[in-house]
This record gives sequence, structure tokens and C-alpha cells, in this order.
Amino acid sequence: MEIPRTFNGPPESGNGGWSAGMFAAQAGARVGGPALEVTLRVPPPLETPLSYADGSVLDGETLVATVTEAAGEIPAVGPVGLATAEVAADSYPGFIRHPFPTCYVCGPERPDGLRIFSGPLPDGRTAAPWVVPAEIDLPVVWAALDCPGGWTALQHGRTYVLGRIAVSADALPEPGSTCVVVGEATEFAGRKAMVLSTIYAPDGTKIAAARATWIATS
Repeated sequence: MEIPRTFNGPPESGNGGWSAGMFAAQAGARVGGPALEVTLRVPPPLETPLSYADGSVLDGETLVATVTEAAGEIPAVGPVGLATAEVAADSYPGFIRHPFPTCYVCGPERPDGLRIFSGPLPDGRTAAPWVVPAEIDLPVVWAALDCPGGWTALQHGRTYVLGRIAVSADALPEPGSTCVVVGEATEFAGRKAMVLSTIYAPDGTKIAAARATWIATS
């Protein structure tokens, strides 16, 4: 398996959520199945042959990631309406300062990306509308859950990258539909930010939820 350059996060490594979703799918993750958790050990390399065996993703001898069953339930972030999410997205901090502006998920310089611009809500959560692409699969769902959780930490100005993410997916969103993605920070401890994110369908049905740990780069 390889991570195509299209799915970058930082310029020279894979988007953490998409990469983790691909690794989880390789480990047997499926819609409606048990939640899996992926821990990234190094930045996922782009366009590099990777192997998977016994819960480990390898680049030659280098351990890239591990995949395990997720422990416990993954809580959902409370929903908000589409109009509220659209207003929040207008204040997306990444329009002004973005550590990785070409990120596949949230980069404003990626017209071909997911363009999920998570803006702040008055209670500290984030929200954004998301127009689901025609080609939707489990790694794209993982990607859509990634950055909206991260921006609950990034919105404070410190740079973070994904370290670990666990996802429970009940369904795939309908291509072309406009979903709402919400994020919430649950704890900050040193360099770690613990966050949640949830995708809601246009009718308010929960589609998927994630629990993640983001690590500050400095």
C-alpha cells in the first residue's frame, strides 16, 4: 500500500486521518464494524511502499503506525445545524494562519481537497459544513474526522499534529450531500491535546465519530 501525494497533510507526509484510515482498512476496519485505533509512530511517508502485518505498518524496518482495537466507547460531539456551521466556518483560523495550507482536508490552498474549514463556536467547539466528494470511502471519512478535531487545539495558535485516532463509522455519507462536522477538545496536558469529532448527515443522523490525541510540535 502507498499514500498518494494527493492525500498529504504537511507537504511531505500523509494527512494523519487519511493515512490512519487506510491503515485501519488494511487491518479490517469496516463501516458498522468495531472501532479501531491507529497510533502514528512517524510521519506517514508519501508514495512509499508500506507493508502491514500483525497490527504494524512498516516502511522497510521503520515502524510507521500500529493498529489496535479501540478501548471503550467513542463519545459523540453534540450536533449543530448547518446554518450555525456555515457561520462558524467564516471565522476559520486557517484562513489567516495555517501551519500546513496545502493539507488535503483543511488546507485553503487545496481546491481539490475536502475543504473542511472548522471555525469556532461560542462554547469552544468547532464546526464546519462538508460537501461530501463523489468518491467517498472509509479513509476519507477518517480524514474528515481528523482536522476538525485538531482545530479545537490549533485555533489557540500552537501547532499540533495527529498522534493517535480511533474511529467508529456507522455509515458512509451520501456523495454530494452537505454534512456538518463538529469538534471538541476534552483535555490539554503538556504537549498533548485530547479531542473528539463527529460527522452528522444533513438530517442530523450521526455518521461517524473519532477520539484523537494531537501532539504539539514545540
